[in-house]
Amino acid sequence: MRKIGLISDTHGHIDSECLDFLSDVDEIWHAGDIGSEQILDLLESKKPVRAVYGNIDDTNIRKRTKENLRFNCEEVDVWITHIGGYPGNYSSKIKKNPPRIFISGHSHILKIINDKKLGLLHINPGAAGNKGWHKFVTAIRFVINGDQISDLQVFEKSRKT
Repeated sequence: MRKIGLISDTHGHIDSECLDFLSDVDEIWHAGDIGSEQILDLLESKKPVRAVYGNIDDTNIRKRTKENLRFNCEEVDVWITHIGGYPGNYSSKIKKNPPRIFISGHSHILKIINDKKLGLLHINPGAAGNKGWHKFVTAIRFVINGDQISDLQVFEKSRKT
């Protein structure tokens, strides 16, 4: 069993309440637009991190992360990328070989959609940072146990402007 914390679009900032929400997870997954190496260092000092880079991330972050991560967590095939689309409008790579969980960021809009057509769970954790047009800071945590995905919880708070 693995407890997963999922964030995206920190853009160089993550507040203490969001970090508290992630405190009891086993791993933190970041779906890009990390924004600074300091954020990556902070997350890595707390938990093992799996992260992809986003369109705003600089060369240093890109050296430490990848554009796409595809891996198995327990018995679940997971694919994380920053810009990957959403149900009905995925990139062609996703359509050809869909994972069980597809995670992307970029939109700053929290979405959790069971895509029955491709048989996958699409998750966009929204934005955990304070830069962008979003009104709420969001993060997600869930459990993967064998081939089961459960106990999904959402963190949401008004963004400081």
